[in-house]
Parts: sequence; C-alpha cells; structure tokens
Amino acid sequence: MTAKSMTSLQKDRLPWVAMAGIIATVTVFALAQGLTYPLLSFILERQGTTSGLIGLSAAMTPLGFIISAPFIPALTQRMGGGRLAILCSVLVALTLASIAWTQNVWAWMPLRFLLGFFANPLYVISETWLITITPASRRGRIMGLYSSIVSGGFAIGPLSLSLVGTQGWPPFMIGIMAFLLCGLIVLAVVPRLPEMPREGEATSLSSFVALAPLLLFAVFAAAAVEQILLSLFAVYGAALGSGEERIASLITCFIAGNAALQVLLGRVAEQSGSMQVMLFCVLVSVAGCLALPWVFNMWLIWPLMFVWGGASFGIYTASLIQLGERFTGQALITGNAAFALVWGVGGIVGSPATGLAMQLIGYQGLPISLGLLCCILAVFLLADRQRG
Repeated sequence: MTAKSMTSLQKDRLPWVAMAGIIATVTVFALAQGLTYPLLSFILERQGTTSGLIGLSAAMTPLGFIISAPFIPALTQRMGGGRLAILCSVLVALTLASIAWTQNVWAWMPLRFLLGFFANPLYVISETWLITITPASRRGRIMGLYSSIVSGGFAIGPLSLSLVGTQGWPPFMIGIMAFLLCGLIVLAVVPRLPEMPREGEATSLSSFVALAPLLLFAVFAAAAVEQILLSLFAVYGAALGSGEERIASLITCFIAGNAALQVLLGRVAEQSGSMQVMLFCVLVSVAGCLALPWVFNMWLIWPLMFVWGGASFGIYTASLIQLGERFTGQALITGNAAFALVWGVGGIVGSPATGLAMQLIGYQGLPISLGLLCCILAVFLLADRQRG
C-alpha cells in the first residue's frame, strides 16, 4: 500500500467511540426536551391556564436558544467544549428541578427561558464536534444518522410520559436524570474528542449571516415547517372532522419519516451534493403542501406524512452537511451558533404567523402558509443554482 493510500485511509477512518458519545449525549438530551414540552403543557392545562399563556410559556425555551447563541463561540474558546457541555448539562438539570419544585406558570417563564439558554450550547458544541471529526467522504451519512437519532429522541420523550404519567416528581426525575447522564457521557468521551477549532479569525453572528444567508434561511424554513406542523396540525385536522387519535397518529407518522429518511438523504448528498438534496427536499415539501387538502381523508395521507416528515427535516440535514463543506475553524462554531439562533426564530415566528393566517382565511391557511414559505426557499435555491 502506498503512502498516499495510507493517508487517504486514515482520513476516512471513523472515530466511532467519540462519535457514539456525541450522538448519545444529544439523543438523551433530545429525549429529555421532548418529554418537557408536553409535560409542562399538561400541568398548565390542569391548572386552568389559558392556551395563550401556555403558548407564551412554551416560547420561552426557543427564546433562550436565541439569546444564548451570540455568547457560545466566545464561551467555547474560553472554557473549552468539554467543560462547557458538562456545565450546561448540570445547569439544565438544576433548572428542570426548579421547575418541578415551583409548579407556577409565572415562575416557569424565566426558568423555561434558562432551560433553552443552558441547553443551546450543548447542541452547538456537539454538532461542531461531529462535523469536525467526520471524514468529508462520509459526512452525509453521519449527519443523516445524527439527525435521525436525535429526532427519535424527541419522539421517545413524550412516549415516556405514558409509562410514568404526568403527576408529581416521577416524570421530572426522568428528565433530570437524562440531563445529568449527558454530562457523564461527555465526561467519559471528552479525552477522545478534539478541542474546539481555533484556526481562522473569529466570526461574529452578524458576519456569518452575510456569509451564508441562504443557508440560514433554509434552517429557518425547516424549523418553521416542523413547529407549525407539530403545533397546528391538530387544529387543521379537527377542522376537517378528524378525531384526536387519527391526528396524533398522523403526527407520529410525520415524525417517523423525519427520523427514518435522514441517513438515506445523507447518502444521496454524498453522491449528488448537499444543495441538490436540499432543493429536492424543498420541492417535496411544496408538493406535500399542495397535496394535503386533497388527500387528507384518503389512505394516501399516511405515505404523504411519512415522506413529508423526512423531506422537511432533510432541509436541516442538508444544511448541516453544507455547513461542514463550506466552513472550518472558528467560523464553524459561529455557524452552528447561528443555526441554533435561526432555528429558535423559526420556532417562535412560524406558529403564530400561520395561526393568524388560519384565523384570517380559514384552516387551509396551514398548507398555504407552509407552501408559500417552501416556494420562496425553492426560488432562492434555484436562483443560487443559476448563479453557480
């Protein structure tokens, strides 16, 4: 074997232990967060809290993501990724314990904000680590696997409530122990993980927006589509006379497609390019919006929701792959922080805007709003392709 082929083999070798640790960390974190959202909503509903106030309370967590994002690059450089991730895991566990202790909607507002503020660095650090240690030749599959497993963690979170219920400390203890487990996993694998990249000039979030506006708009669209479907699909289905069980099953089907198709999309991205896959996912999402009103009461709604779920989150997976292809060093950390910020903005803006559209033009405002957003992204992607 030649020296050149040996070097190529080393570049393609996967650090499985480190990668498994990173993915396990974020998966457990996603499970805990997936449990937290419905748990707190159930408790507030039992207390007679208005739906508007429940929605405002839920918005505090993505707001924490948004506010924390600008601080993450500097904190990772000062503290190191490992120490910051472990600290955030402990702080999130303490915050959730405080939420369980207070059981008050007004006290929960700042606490849920802190939940997002402390959780966000872990996602940014984990994604930066994963992109850094993954060989370029396998980045699509690995980022697809990451997206699939994290989506599965979010889906499993609510299911755990069926085992322990929503009363008292037991459901909170699952979340608290999961957050602490994240810190222990990071502590175990951190010797195998690289330092946060320091090469290149420090890049501010505003500078990164100028470097990759289309990439960030794609992340915004992916976040908005997911949050809109999860928060307002029940309203849409009820308007069409569908029962709660069928609506819940359709949402589960959407999430299942989200989790199942990312590895396949990542593999295609390695062969055809991440921007090609992103455009494909956007066009499939547009088709899903157009087809939804026509097939909602037909059996075709099931494969539609499955494929639509995979395609809509595939926009984010393709964005992560593209981020790793275009940026390295400190710009990569800033890019991941910008992704987290834009994801939070998409989560906060998407649902209220679509809810208003549904209020003004009727329940079909849901597919119309989603379709318009995806069409705008498709136009931008096609224009960028023409320029390229």
